[in-house]
Amino acid sequence: MIKSILLPIDGSPYAEAVLQYGKYLAENLDAALHVLTVVDIRLYEWNLAAGTDSFVPVIPSTEFQEESQRVQEERAEQILKKAEQILKPTGLSYDLNKRSGIPVDEICQLARTNDLVIMGVRGEYERWRNKMLGATVEAVTRQITTSTLLVDKTFQPFETIICGYDGSSFAIKALQISAYLASAMKKGLNVITVSDDPDEGKEVLDEAARYLQPYKTPFKLILEKGDVTEEIIALRKSIDKPSLIIIGSYGHSRLREAILGSITVEVMRKAEKPIILAK
Repeated sequence: MIKSILLPIDGSPYAEAVLQYGKYLAENLDAALHVLTVVDIRLYEWNLAAGTDSFVPVIPSTEFQEESQRVQEERAEQILKKAEQILKPTGLSYDLNKRSGIPVDEICQLARTNDLVIMGVRGEYERWRNKMLGATVEAVTRQITTSTLLVDKTFQPFETIICGYDGSSFAIKALQISAYLASAMKKGLNVITVSDDPDEGKEVLDEAARYLQPYKTPFKLILEKGDVTEEIIALRKSIDKPSLIIIGSYGHSRLREAILGSITVEVMRKAEKPIILAK
């Protein structure tokens, strides 16, 4: 069940979409929302980054550090104020949290007591980066122990769910979340397995079907062969409805994915959002 949702936001264009997806799920799942913005101490604690132990020590004045901190604190307050303007009229249960620290650490710490985290795929410095994912969200998704929903700038309610399933422990978690959301929100469910061995693929899908039967929600089983990432993306494109993709954080071989590049990371970077990474 998803009853507690963490919404980390900054000043980026993705913040409103994070709040809208949080509101959408909370309304359908009767969940509480916890909004978080982090004052990044690295932006004003220059003495840690360019202190006396650096090759060329550059230590800003105390006045500069204090002014920088004041600006960051005020910005955080404005971010939370805008979030409250969006959430207060809904009547949902929510709270607003401002913390000082390193964003990745603070998000992962608070995520431990939430059922789901919703994050934009990029942060407020996106215009100066050419990466497909923001540095913070990529670091969080690698370290976090809570399932995470990644969203793009535009909020769009999903009508169907696509679950990538390979029988691994993390895929089972993805299947559980998929079944819960499909049942609670009355959404269609497509379970896809990609295997070059038809018998093995059928066995995996039969396992998924047995798990889904008690939920009494309509589902479709799909067996494909080829590249996992490409097949999941192709399925997403073939469905003429807004879809939510749900995949496990890792597949069968965590070591192989660490060396060669995770299928999860490929889907996360290339597929249309929203995507839930199940943990």
